[in-house]
Amino acid sequence: MRLVDYLDKGISVAADQACLTTGEESLTYREVGDLSGRIASALAARGVEPGASVAILSANDPVAFAAVFGVSRAGAVWCPVNPRNEAAENRELLERFDCEVLIHQAAFTGLVDAIAPDLPALHTVVCLDGERDGSLGWSDFLAGGGRPVDRHEPDDVAMIVGTGGTTGRPKGVVLTHQNLETMTALTLMGYPIGERPVYLAVAPLTHAAGVLCFPMLVSGGEIVIARTPAVDAILDLVPRHGVTHLFLPPTLVYMLLDAPALDSTDLSSLRCFWYGAAPMSVARLTEAIERVGPVMAQLFGQTEAPMMLTMLPPDEHVDEDGVPIPSRLSSAGRAAPLVTLAIVDEHGSHQPPGERGEIVVRSSLVMRGYYRDPEATATATLDGWHRTGDIGYRRADGNLVFVGRIKEMFKSGGYNVYPMEIEQAIAEHPAVLLAAVLPVPHPMYQEVGHAFVMPHPGESVSADELRTFLKQRIANYKVPKDFDVEQALPLLPNGKIDKQALVARLAARSIDTSEARP
Repeated sequence: MRLVDYLDKGISVAADQACLTTGEESLTYREVGDLSGRIASALAARGVEPGASVAILSANDPVAFAAVFGVSRAGAVWCPVNPRNEAAENRELLERFDCEVLIHQAAFTGLVDAIAPDLPALHTVVCLDGERDGSLGWSDFLAGGGRPVDRHEPDDVAMIVGTGGTTGRPKGVVLTHQNLETMTALTLMGYPIGERPVYLAVAPLTHAAGVLCFPMLVSGGEIVIARTPAVDAILDLVPRHGVTHLFLPPTLVYMLLDAPALDSTDLSSLRCFWYGAAPMSVARLTEAIERVGPVMAQLFGQTEAPMMLTMLPPDEHVDEDGVPIPSRLSSAGRAAPLVTLAIVDEHGSHQPPGERGEIVVRSSLVMRGYYRDPEATATATLDGWHRTGDIGYRRADGNLVFVGRIKEMFKSGGYNVYPMEIEQAIAEHPAVLLAAVLPVPHPMYQEVGHAFVMPHPGESVSADELRTFLKQRIANYKVPKDFDVEQALPLLPNGKIDKQALVARLAARSIDTSEARP
């Protein structure tokens, strides 16, 4: 199925029902379908051929999400752009993806101004909701469409998603229609969906919140789009719309549990409250089950194999009496029905239950590869298995326990953060000679960065200066929370910074480094 086929399935069962809702306004399935057709026609009129890359730069917005289905109907490839990334990051990604069309909200005009001139394949820029010099207005864009377009090429690429690398060089994950169809099927078979679900999309639609819309659409469900992830808004929207399904990263779950209004809010409509993108505290998960209800549902995946590598549905969080099972809550669940999972050592040998190793998988859920990067694709493949880059082990009952990441990547607020990328950005400061970043635990964001910076001899730089410098170059969630500016950093014989020694320094200051990794 193409992405637009999920919408068309919804039209067949709920044509005049609400499809996309924001605030008090809704677009019906029929209206979204009509809009997707006009977008597809307009793209074709602008010379967009099947397989062309079309980027969408927007905060959570119903028209922007409807544009995804127009891109699909035109046979083009959706390239979601994270608006939290800085210009240099998005410029490199879109140039690598050969982006031909960029659809954006007016709020991101400054970002578009910074990246559009340097995209050689870009020929059309469209503003969804305002004006920008060099951009077509939305009405003019739609008016330029010609004959109806509905290109059926279901085996082609559906989307290319940007992901960083430990080298700081971003890659493009190529996801096919089959990959997303597998994810949708696993969602429908593994979690309680029920009749006409109501899904609250809080997280960015460029991430997990977006792909989780597809199983809702085939069920004729309503997607309520939250423009802000504020906890107060979530607690207002769930009872107001009778929300049945919700996805939040652990950071927001923790904030929800700390909200004074939680216990007085009627959350009885919830059937399935997904959490993922980072490990969650067993104690706080237990609290969520007790206070929100037995609706918590874990999912584990990655951009290269979205969402559904393992599953822990609501009924597996608790025993027959509804009491949470701690050993289950500390796991990531079992391999999904259409996923074969194994644990291998550094030589690729399969490991028995209880033995730690890299998590590898086989499934039609796994990406086609990295866009025009055969070397990276080969590195992520081991004898037909996809290497997740994660370390874990399986218990005797088949539940997977996630241990950590092989490389230095860490999660902060549900987002992937790569220390080397930050180190390179710090090193761009003219006063800096060397820099190292370590992940340290944080009660709200899971982990945050702690930077050690060594200035050039005779130079000085403050933490505030570095923080301001970095905010102009990388996304805010990647900026370290703390900076140590020191005149010397410990070095290994090969000249690299001795990060183990830095971990020891943090420990000597009584900073909790129990989960810190060099």
